[in-house]
Amino acid sequence: MNRKLIFQALIFTGLLLLLAFPAKTQIIKGEIIAGFNLSQVDGDEIYGYKKAGLQLGLGAMIPIADKWDLSIETLYNEKGANEKAQYPMQADSTTGAYKVNLNYLEVPVLVHFTDKEFITIGTGFSWGRLISATEFEHGKQTSTNAENGVYNDNDFNVLVDLRMRLYKQLKINFRYQYSLAQIREREYTSSQGSTWKRKQYNNMLTFRLVYMFNEERSQRNLKTPEL
Repeated sequence: MNRKLIFQALIFTGLLLLLAFPAKTQIIKGEIIAGFNLSQVDGDEIYGYKKAGLQLGLGAMIPIADKWDLSIETLYNEKGANEKAQYPMQADSTTGAYKVNLNYLEVPVLVHFTDKEFITIGTGFSWGRLISATEFEHGKQTSTNAENGVYNDNDFNVLVDLRMRLYKQLKINFRYQYSLAQIREREYTSSQGSTWKRKQYNNMLTFRLVYMFNEERSQRNLKTPEL
């Protein structure tokens, strides 16, 4: 079994153990998550949330007090950056086009507060493991991949999360996250020959749909006093 499969197995095993954890007053809420990302890489000399990607996964929310929950998720997360050609093809084949695809297996942990059973705000942190990387400069693929050390294997993020009930157990979700540590340091060279280095960070907006299981049972059980 390779390293990637070991990490995936450990994460899913941990989630299953969490779901099976016995609790006298809590019924754990399950989540099915699907959405899309708009991302950029700060420090790569291009700007704007122009890279679209998928976010898919499962989650569990544990009630810890009235209106308060602790959540853990296991996500497949597509990040990166994208810039179309900025000027016609030159003799030296430089067009200004750039694209990097960074795909992660990610585990966010957040604390949430829910008001009037309608709006939920949360914040927390996540750890992501790089599972694939491809890079294109001026329309041509570079040698960058997930194994050659160009990008850091791990991506640690801070997150802010906002959810609103759309219909019954279905919620619409907006999330912002930003890398706490650099994912890469790169040296750039200008046309005049000067050089400089820049640290790079993932910067991402996410729009998701979250379908909840056991939400009503969990709320009733939390409010019912133990006998």
